[in-house]
Amino acid sequence: MKTMTLLCNGRVLASRVRLADSFFSRFKGLMGRKNLDNGEGLLLKRCSSVHSFFMKIPIDVVYLSMGMTVLNVETLKPWRVGSLVRGAVQVLELEAGAACVEPGDLLELAETGL
Repeated sequence: MKTMTLLCNGRVLASRVRLADSFFSRFKGLMGRKNLDNGEGLLLKRCSSVHSFFMKIPIDVVYLSMGMTVLNVETLKPWRVGSLVRGAVQVLELEAGAACVEPGDLLELAETGL
């Protein structure tokens, strides 16, 4: 599966971001994962909200506009429902504590390999 590097203001936010751009990959998301490695994340395309049902770990959730502008950031514990964020069309999930961004920041994806 193709991975991407996610940058924020020229610094690496996550070095191994997988894209979830199909119904199945968005549905599965991070369910069942026991951990996320440092630098690992999941970008859910065509997605405006998330939940952490069936998850075993807390995650940082970054709500993004179409242009990859950060709209909201929150930490979601297992078995919770995320916020409804106006204008969000994609969602980034990272290990808890890794989302060192704030609303208004612009993120950029760069391809890193297969």
